[in-house]
Amino acid sequence: MRLAFTLIALTLATSAQAAPADDVAALTWMAGSWIAEKDGVITRETWLPPVGGAMAGAGQTNAAGRPARIEHMKITAEPAGATFTAFVPGQPPTPFVLRSGGANGEAVFENPAHDFPQRVIYRRCGEDLCARVEGTLRGRPASESWRYQRLR
Repeated sequence: MRLAFTLIALTLATSAQAAPADDVAALTWMAGSWIAEKDGVITRETWLPPVGGAMAGAGQTNAAGRPARIEHMKITAEPAGATFTAFVPGQPPTPFVLRSGGANGEAVFENPAHDFPQRVIYRRCGEDLCARVEGTLRGRPASESWRYQRLR
């Protein structure tokens, strides 16, 4: 009986630990190099395919007369779940935990304690990749969206 209980507990623990890595693996639809052009601003984002419970990403935004804005991102299997972490210059790394989606072509990451954004959302829009950040800024709802086409 004790052995059976130990095996069941071990199986449940292993399943719980594997779930975030499986959630990261399900985000393979985000992999690739993407570009969006809106109002003279060019934004590029590149995601490496998931391997071993991790994805690495980089983003670059170019606007005329301004220095390029570059940030790095990662999605990793963490105890809290699959976690998107943004590395923005001049700020501490900011984690957002996957709250819904993944394999269905949409992923919603949240961090309610962050100033802005509180949500980072990716979804497939046909052949394109749509991204959105949203939350509350100065007490009001705020958001920004991008529709990326695959960079060829």
